[in-house]
Amino acid sequence: MHLNKEEHFYKNSIMKRIWFLLIAFACVSFTASAQEREVIDKVMAVVGSELILLSDIEDQYSYMKQQQGTLPDDFRCTILDNLLANALLLNQANLDSILVTEEEVDLQLTARFDQILNMMNNDPTQFEAYYGQTIPRMREKMKGDLKNQLLVERMRSSIISAVDVTPSEVKSFFNLVPVDSLPFFSSEVELAEIVIKPKVNETQKAIAKERLLEIRTRILEGGEDFAELAKRYSDDLGSGRAGGDLGTAKRGSYVPAFEAAAYQLEDNEISDVVETQFGFHIIQQIKRLGNSIRLRHILIKPAITDDDLKNAYDELINVRDLIQTDSITFSRAVKKYSNEDEQSYTNDGNMVNPGSGNTFFEIGDLEPDIYFAIDTMEVGQLSAPLQFKTGPGESAYRIIYLKSRTKPHKASLASDYSKIKAATIEQKKSIHINEWVQERIGSTYITISPDYQECPAAKGWLMRGIKP
Repeated sequence: MHLNKEEHFYKNSIMKRIWFLLIAFACVSFTASAQEREVIDKVMAVVGSELILLSDIEDQYSYMKQQQGTLPDDFRCTILDNLLANALLLNQANLDSILVTEEEVDLQLTARFDQILNMMNNDPTQFEAYYGQTIPRMREKMKGDLKNQLLVERMRSSIISAVDVTPSEVKSFFNLVPVDSLPFFSSEVELAEIVIKPKVNETQKAIAKERLLEIRTRILEGGEDFAELAKRYSDDLGSGRAGGDLGTAKRGSYVPAFEAAAYQLEDNEISDVVETQFGFHIIQQIKRLGNSIRLRHILIKPAITDDDLKNAYDELINVRDLIQTDSITFSRAVKKYSNEDEQSYTNDGNMVNPGSGNTFFEIGDLEPDIYFAIDTMEVGQLSAPLQFKTGPGESAYRIIYLKSRTKPHKASLASDYSKIKAATIEQKKSIHINEWVQERIGSTYITISPDYQECPAAKGWLMRGIKP
């Protein structure tokens, strides 16, 4: 029964994360390429230089209906109101010359594709079956959309960057919530970790290096194509799918050893084998312009053996024993033994919830192995070493320190001040954005199709906007 419970929890957790990523990924395309589609679409609104098309509204409507089932009769009006606000932000971002570089867009696209593919066992056929398009075509389709999304986010951030609240505002916000409407918080925990990655043995290093030298020889002497060999052999799955292409980046974007070798290359030149903390690389410079450089690479990672894993496990057992016998504090052990590449290393070992940005985790949001490890632990205790994935084909071990655990409870200022403060700030930001929108409408050219002029929100936009 315990195994079935774990399997059920694990499957639900993974599917929840895949679904979240797919939703976030799909939402980018709702404002897709308006200028490209207007010849076969219908313009429903114009905000400054930005167009809102009928398909923008219908795509969002269909998507939300699929997720929620029945929608209110005027839901398309709600969608239009949101699209108008986003278009206003995008128009202002362009007027203010807010910059989003191609490198930023490429990095965001790569990160999103890698996250989704990782959830799909790095199987491109699953991706293509879900989206109905190949990865390269989907990347190209979404590039302009993502750039606009980043511009909107950057514009919004610039408007609300100075918003903050005082303790009295937090208290006033909380007191305005009726007692019977106060949220009920689930049990939460604060966790810290010490992570030890297995060290690669010299034999496997030599094997990996020799394998990469053979690939380099096939390119230089055999005339084989660098990109094709990257697709076939590179252990960097993200760039490997694109023929090893890393896109264009500025100096300072790569680890020192990699960058030092890259900036010595001429166009189309291939480097010697370069060792970094990620493994062994050969690098080809595609194009360089000043401090910007476009590269492709092939990465071969040395294999981690069972003995390497056991050594990491044993080392972590020793660290755990030192802490439990008060020979070293947990905080000191983090600095002395934990892997420096982990986010928790610079946070005194404290794990940060990526969803909220704070250090509290709801029990149901924990990774399955952590959930079961701490289930019977008392506050202040350490878990046994837990093996976990740090990337495709990579594993490490960590011990978990249970710092605190709350019981399910109704919200209160005494126990939930940080959450209530965050909610207060979000409300104040919303008010600030709304005031900015109302002010900016009055100085922006706005037209709305007669099809939507009867929407209450549309009437407000037309009343205050600059008339044609």
